[in-house]
Amino acid sequence: MRNEVLSQDIMYLPGMGPRRKEIFNKELNIHTWGDLLEYYPYKYVDRSRLYQIDELQADMPFVQIRGRILSFEEFSMGARRKRIVAHFSDGHGVVDLVWFNGTKYIYKSYQVNEEYIVFGKPGIYGGRFQFTHPDIDKAADLQLSEMGMQPYYITTEKMKQSGLQSRGVEKVIKTLLERLNQPLPETLPPYITGPLHLCSRNEAVRWIHYPQNAEEMGRARLRLKFEELFYVQLNILRYASDHRRKYGGFVFPRVGEQFNGFYHHNLPFELTGAQKRVIREIREDMRSGRQMNRLLQGDVGSGKTLVALMSMLIAIDNGFQACMMAPTEILAEQHLQTIREFLKDMPLRVELLTGVVKGKRRQEVLDGLADGSINIVVGTHALIEDPVQFQRLGMAVIDEQHRFGVAQRAKLWAKGETQGTRVTPPHVLVMTATPIPRTLAMTIYGDLDVSVIDELPPGRKPIQTIHKFDTQTTSLYDGIRKQIHQGRQVYIVFPLIKESEKSDLKNLEEGFEALRDVFPEFKLGKVHGKMKPRDKEEEMQRFARGETQILVATTVIEVGVNVPNASVMVILDAQRFGLSQLHQLRGRVGRGADQSFCILVTTYKLSSDTSKRIDIMCQTNDGFQIAEADLKLRGPGDLEGTQQSGIAFDLKIADIARDGQIVQMAREEAQKIIDIDPNCEKQEYALLWNRLKELRKTNINWAAIS
Repeated sequence: MRNEVLSQDIMYLPGMGPRRKEIFNKELNIHTWGDLLEYYPYKYVDRSRLYQIDELQADMPFVQIRGRILSFEEFSMGARRKRIVAHFSDGHGVVDLVWFNGTKYIYKSYQVNEEYIVFGKPGIYGGRFQFTHPDIDKAADLQLSEMGMQPYYITTEKMKQSGLQSRGVEKVIKTLLERLNQPLPETLPPYITGPLHLCSRNEAVRWIHYPQNAEEMGRARLRLKFEELFYVQLNILRYASDHRRKYGGFVFPRVGEQFNGFYHHNLPFELTGAQKRVIREIREDMRSGRQMNRLLQGDVGSGKTLVALMSMLIAIDNGFQACMMAPTEILAEQHLQTIREFLKDMPLRVELLTGVVKGKRRQEVLDGLADGSINIVVGTHALIEDPVQFQRLGMAVIDEQHRFGVAQRAKLWAKGETQGTRVTPPHVLVMTATPIPRTLAMTIYGDLDVSVIDELPPGRKPIQTIHKFDTQTTSLYDGIRKQIHQGRQVYIVFPLIKESEKSDLKNLEEGFEALRDVFPEFKLGKVHGKMKPRDKEEEMQRFARGETQILVATTVIEVGVNVPNASVMVILDAQRFGLSQLHQLRGRVGRGADQSFCILVTTYKLSSDTSKRIDIMCQTNDGFQIAEADLKLRGPGDLEGTQQSGIAFDLKIADIARDGQIVQMAREEAQKIIDIDPNCEKQEYALLWNRLKELRKTNINWAAIS
């Protein structure tokens, strides 16, 4: 079968028509036969066996019975509405079939004494079994051996209003499969499907819609998931391979005076084994002759900034400049302060470039970057603006990369050294404090090599996380007083998730006043996103200087506050926060040598998912375990900070959260192809490259995947 068949408009399917075509187009973005085939069922019900009426029980799932309608009865429900009841028997008892609408359709479609197969969930009403709005087929039209597992398709409200429930979609797909009387074209070659024991695409597509049994369903799902993930990985790896060949990197052969001077005289504490390992990986990249593109993952407080600084010192030792780009002005200023403290007494010039650096001061920074007198610049996206020119930018560190798009990263590459028309981009180190599960990192950051700092620096005590209900405020307030009397400081966070939620802002304002009444002996500060940046910054600085003991805040403190003396984080209405957000907030404490605490305050009424979230937070401080759990609970499209990275990328059947092994398998196979055919030109791989071209024309956001 040629691909032209699958590109036919769904309009030309029997039973479709203009109205249904429009619904499929608008509601599901289905336009062609091929699109329709890839609208996969979300569940199946076994229809391979018949039950007798005297075998029915109230707790049974969906079942089917064979028999005849004995008679119809109508009951008025007021306001011109009727309940229609058909009494149905198979010779072993009688059940009622019940409908609450569609009177004309019922009488037109079903006749007394005709033999039918009824399928639905049995319930009991008035002492008799009944099926409400069951599926009904003429017994002569339905072969049980054909039915096997009945597929169920997700449908929208508009579809249901137009009579396109799951069964309607199923019938349209069944019609299409019957018309496709030749095998579907293969999209994976035998040298991939053979060793992995994958069924053919033709079998997979037919079995996914109409499996005879669980084994066929399982084999179809494996094949289709693998194929989907394989082409995503092939695209990512092809992009990364192209990039590496196109962009050579600066070679930094020396570890010299600045790095060694810092290591021997300024290093505040012994590096952890994980930090040493990561610095070695970065060092290897920098002297390899190819541009480094590395993701540095590490939990809050694991020492990523120190590793980034030591990497920048290698660039400086080799005659280059370095920059660090942060998502917010507060975070940029904090990085500047941290780096200056680390480099105290070293002959290096470190400057800030953000929106607040204006006029003469800004011009001085721009001049210093252009003439090379500034060694390190820390800033926001102001760094990628056109007027910013470096003399020799050799190293760029990007903090919290998910806030910067691929296009912005490319702008930073363009700041590298130009020779003729060729730009040598700086080495790039992307830091994230939101640990990302490996399978997700492989896919979102597929063009980056991954380094992980999985140890905390010595002397850090694990934060104790405690769950309290909102009725236990007395003991909570006593604990806060005790900590403050010991010289510590406290954060109290209100759930202002979106800065526009007025009711939440009111809660914060009222909560702040109530807390002032509870703690009249202490000084309280208040921070939220509606405040002017200068006022917000001043409140945070007062807290950092120890002038206020309690900072009442929203999630604006999630990143960018480093107060080692703060030892208690209280999160009110913790049930309203996601796992990664709770973990980020918890990371604001535990930065000093003292024991720190995170108190999660919730209502008594918690859903099972919320209870799981709270339990996970209390059981572990490991950001990677938390990220894995978050991925499983919420799915990849909903993970904070990944939405704009295109992480939901329209996967039709695979689930990165649950298909980690298949992601790994797909990546390994894709890597083999890239290793052998990096230029995408060998004839034996033509099927793969042509298929990838086809997929890139679809509605999948392939650029975001890259």
